[in-house]
Amino acid sequence: MPSPASSWYARHGKRLLDVALAAPALLLATPLLLPVALALAVQNGGPWLFRQPRPGRGGQVFTFYKLQTMPDRRDAAGQPLPDAERLPPLGRWVRATSLDELPQLWNVLRGELSLVGPRPLLVQYLPLYSPEQTRRHAVRPGITGWAQVNGRNAISWEQKFAFDVWYVDNLSFWLDLRILGRTVARVLGARDVAAPGQATAKAFTGTPASPSDFNS
Repeated sequence: MPSPASSWYARHGKRLLDVALAAPALLLATPLLLPVALALAVQNGGPWLFRQPRPGRGGQVFTFYKLQTMPDRRDAAGQPLPDAERLPPLGRWVRATSLDELPQLWNVLRGELSLVGPRPLLVQYLPLYSPEQTRRHAVRPGITGWAQVNGRNAISWEQKFAFDVWYVDNLSFWLDLRILGRTVARVLGARDVAAPGQATAKAFTGTPASPSDFNS
């Protein structure tokens, strides 16, 4: 039986949906992005756009865009301060409303992101994935995804990756529409923006091996 990730929708229809929705969304968002970007530039003392390499489909690295919600504040040793100390009220609000994600619509139009898919994470996480977790890279990453509408930063990394792999195995047009609808509800409710007890999210350090791993 063909994999959903190799279906006509996954290979062609999904891209058509991305462009059809992302292009007008970016045009409509631009009048809102401009004043928010200006306010962040004042807050940060200059930079307002955050750029970072992230792995996409097949692990290929691309430049990922977000609004820069935190100033580059460092301690006496030149190390970045903890996120909780660098995230001002404006930046916290921009994150809570998910406005910081809007520049990723440009990534969608460039074909590096999809509207829906596993979130693109840090390049340094790549060697930490198990073979099963690595399957999240079988599809183009997304602005939102199955993990984001099922807990976002309020669930564990292992749960997020399980949701990502489930999405790869069940990808469809109707599932994408369901995720987009649930994303709107979660954004309006500003739910699960940060991990419990954290200003943003904990870093992924690898999944602990289970006893069965040593007996295989």
